[in-house]
Amino acid sequence: MKNKSYFCKKNIFTKIDMSNFIVSARKYRPSRFEDVVGQEHISQTLKNALRSDHVAHAFLFTGPRGVGKTTCARILAKVLNCQLRTPDFEACNTCDSCKAFNENASFNITELDAASNNSVEHIRSLIEQVRFAPQQGKYKIFIIDEVHMLSQQAFNAFLKTLEEPPPYAIFILATTEKHKIIPTILSRCQIYDFRRIQPKDAMDYLQGICVKEDIKADEDALFTIGTKADGAMRDALSIFDRIVSAAGKHITYKDVIDNLNILDYEYYFKVVEALMTEDVSKILLLFDDILKKGFDPEIFINGLSEHLRNLLVARDVQTLTLLEVSEVQKELYLKQGQISTPTMLLTALNLCNDCDIQYKQARNKRLHVEMSLIKMTYIHKAVSIAHYGPNVDEKKNTSAQPPLAKVAEPDVSSDIYKPNEAKILDNTGGSTAENILENEIEKGAVPSAPKFTATPKIAAMISPSVGNLADLYASLQNNDNAVIEKKEGAMPFNEANLLERWANFAETVTSPTTKATLMKAEVRLKDQHSATVIVASTVSENLIRQEVNLLNFLREQFQINDLKLDIQIDKEKIAANTPPPPPKPFSAREKFELMVSENPVIQELRNAFDLGINE
Repeated sequence: MKNKSYFCKKNIFTKIDMSNFIVSARKYRPSRFEDVVGQEHISQTLKNALRSDHVAHAFLFTGPRGVGKTTCARILAKVLNCQLRTPDFEACNTCDSCKAFNENASFNITELDAASNNSVEHIRSLIEQVRFAPQQGKYKIFIIDEVHMLSQQAFNAFLKTLEEPPPYAIFILATTEKHKIIPTILSRCQIYDFRRIQPKDAMDYLQGICVKEDIKADEDALFTIGTKADGAMRDALSIFDRIVSAAGKHITYKDVIDNLNILDYEYYFKVVEALMTEDVSKILLLFDDILKKGFDPEIFINGLSEHLRNLLVARDVQTLTLLEVSEVQKELYLKQGQISTPTMLLTALNLCNDCDIQYKQARNKRLHVEMSLIKMTYIHKAVSIAHYGPNVDEKKNTSAQPPLAKVAEPDVSSDIYKPNEAKILDNTGGSTAENILENEIEKGAVPSAPKFTATPKIAAMISPSVGNLADLYASLQNNDNAVIEKKEGAMPFNEANLLERWANFAETVTSPTTKATLMKAEVRLKDQHSATVIVASTVSENLIRQEVNLLNFLREQFQINDLKLDIQIDKEKIAANTPPPPPKPFSAREKFELMVSENPVIQELRNAFDLGINE
């Protein structure tokens, strides 16, 4: 529909045509239950209520913004007064009631915005309207949006009418903050919780709009719009209109990330590829390129954390459903996830988390992120040093193991990173990364599950938890039966040496309470890999367990990495150390009897004056 307008330029009147543009959020607002996106549980429940004629007099629709609460309220109001409902209980759009509703001329449906009409006077005006029966149709429906904005007095004025309305009155309340509604209102309504719109559902709905509008759009582009909307379909449609205005009839992934200021996911694939090849310069150049495009370092580190998490999820077929990415991106995650190790991913993820936590305290933000990236680059070397010792290069050269496979460096200048083009540089002529990595593991070149405890220096290079992550990697690979060899010249693990080392450690403890607890504990040798510690109370048990350096000290002294302490509480000692209960206080009668036993005249005095005992 076009309007004609005129403007004057140098005394010449020119006629132009101006179109009345309607935003997609209004133009494609659902008018049927089956068109509502991502709320099938709500639609089906309401249809079943209509089918069985069990329609409540008050509904409360709650959920995040832009998920269809007001839309479902309008559809329900339209269906309730429809004179010719379809077999699946949808509005016919042909009867007088439906036509009046579509033209916003229905006197049976009243909408109230509680954000601006939240006083007692507004609620009283609404109650006055409830008294009048509908002129046409069966029901008179009142839709109150943002009902949590009503004042306390307005809620109280609304209570009685909401609990016992006339048989023709139905109230539909909508809110984004259910916790702000008083319980007496909640107890009078049927509550329906709306879900966030999943990116896949938003992408499918946008694809349908593209077909109707003759727009060509890439799948990655629409999926990114759905992800950026954060579960709100209205936001997704608003973003879609914005992209269409900028890109025209052909929407590409580049158009979306340029207009929404989103960092291209290809950067994260290139960063992880550089981590696997231990190319520090390439990682720093990539990070510099990201900063030059105006992205905040914190956004980059959070995005890298999400990317590492997706790679870890992509390694297991059972967890692929947790990947909220498009099919094109899922294929890239699968390929890169298979050539990544859990040790590298877990340790890098932990470093990203530490970087994010300490980011706000860092004065030089860029250097702080760069240091974390450099630490991630040398994860493999740190793990190798912790596993093989400080002379890792000499040990590897003298062993009969073949050299580790090296992944080819990616082309940073390429527009799109393609992991399937990554080749393995070795003497076998080249093959895919997955096959070569499996062959290297079978040959023993790549240890499938190295089990070690990182030294303090190595732990300081990477992260305080690198040893724990390596143990976790070992458990993931089901390699719990790894044999731990003692170094030559290690101290024999017997009860005498155990008691001596235990006393030596107790002397180094600065806390007097913990020191006394360690000295009083009874230590016994249990077997070749564990010792029994007997204490007299739960407090003593907790003090010993909190002394984390104790177990590391004993493991280092006896060169037993799986040494354990079995801490037990001696019940006899608890009973001996438990003080006797305090004496029970005397009652008034007992006090009187005790006084009478000392002086019988008191009883005669009581009888003479007929006195009682206050108990």
